Amino acid sequence: MELKEKILSSYVAFENGIDINSDIHEVRTEALENFEKLGFPTKKLEAWKYTSLNSVLKNDYSIFPDKEVTVDLADVKKYFIHDIDTYKVVFIDGKYSSFLSETTHDAIDVCLMSAALKKSKYSAVVENYFNKIAKQDNLTSLNTAFANEGAYINIPRNVEVEKPIQIINFTTGSEAATMVQPRNLIVVEENAHVQIIERNQSLTDNAVLSNIVTEVFAAKNSTVDIYKIQNDNINASLVDNSYIEQKTNSVVSVHTFSFGGNITRNNLNFYQRGEHMDSILKGITIIEGKQHVDHHTLVHHIEPNCESHQDYKGIFNDRSTGVFNGKVIVNKEAQKTNAYQQNNNVLISDKATINAKPQLEIFADDVKCSHGCTIGQLDDDALFYMQQRGIPKKEGKALLMFAFANTVLESVKIPEVKSRITKIIANKLGVDIGFDL
Repeated sequence: MELKEKILSSYVAFENGIDINSDIHEVRTEALENFEKLGFPTKKLEAWKYTSLNSVLKNDYSIFPDKEVTVDLADVKKYFIHDIDTYKVVFIDGKYSSFLSETTHDAIDVCLMSAALKKSKYSAVVENYFNKIAKQDNLTSLNTAFANEGAYINIPRNVEVEKPIQIINFTTGSEAATMVQPRNLIVVEENAHVQIIERNQSLTDNAVLSNIVTEVFAAKNSTVDIYKIQNDNINASLVDNSYIEQKTNSVVSVHTFSFGGNITRNNLNFYQRGEHMDSILKGITIIEGKQHVDHHTLVHHIEPNCESHQDYKGIFNDRSTGVFNGKVIVNKEAQKTNAYQQNNNVLISDKATINAKPQLEIFADDVKCSHGCTIGQLDDDALFYMQQRGIPKKEGKALLMFAFANTVLESVKIPEVKSRITKIIANKLGVDIGFDL
């Protein structure tokens, strides 16, 4: 049985096994019908022109792993940002782990999506925000149809969350192949501030496919910082769909660090519904072997006097493939927009590939918009200069690549995250450099 048919045939059993209200049932049913019509994306779609899921979809995935697996903290502690105190929402094979988590309802809600979908105390927020900005495309519809578990975060107005929130999904390999579909809802109300760290980590060599949808709502004067750490095993594939709606004077930044996994697709969508706001999208990709990372971004400027800044760096080795498809849309009413988009790539192998497609669609006449893309190799003159001063060639290459990525790293606001990313980069480059960039 093909994966699509397996998913469709399991839907009735899924709904019978969970407690939901009728409104959510209707949303799920419509989403399932949409997925049934669209199916999985193929390269025939312009948005998926450079990314094929055929090899991933051949696996016989377990859609709802039912084996309860216990994970010891000692075995997974290294995947947490454990240098600082954080709230934690942790899932193992799609199921909540109370042992590894630290949630709260003290002034803020950091808890479970499953609770929010069925408890009346959350019904107003769910009704106003759940599935309101998520696209009705192939994989988002699939996630919506089976949405049940994930992180639910609600930050009330005027609250600055005292410590970051970590959302971590572990997959254990209890099945020969596992598919998980976390659904996250993050609502940050007026004048509130929160920092969020996301990670998906396979603990197995078995095939894993994660199809994630996250909706983020940033109200007036709010600040939201999100850090996505993607450094998974080679048999794990990820489709990360993030949808962000901003209101007046809000600032939302998303840093995406893609270092591991088989196929990684990041769909990052910003919708600016207000004035005087800033959307910040930054990323570093360092991959090797036959790894594939696809960044697909959209910033939609709807109203005037707003900014957006995109800065993506890619380093590609061996036969790895990178994709950057960035789109900026400026509505006719969005005068005084300042939109910046830059994608720089370094190929350190003759067999590595990068497909870049920066796009601007501007319908206003009083704007400042720019985009740029570069694809090249390391500067041989700079490398020679460093070798002349006693720096070995390998370390010299690593220093140049650290410097190349620094425009992204320097904007990370959590020192412990910056330190962790620096160490991962050094490990990817196979060097030990005794300083944090």
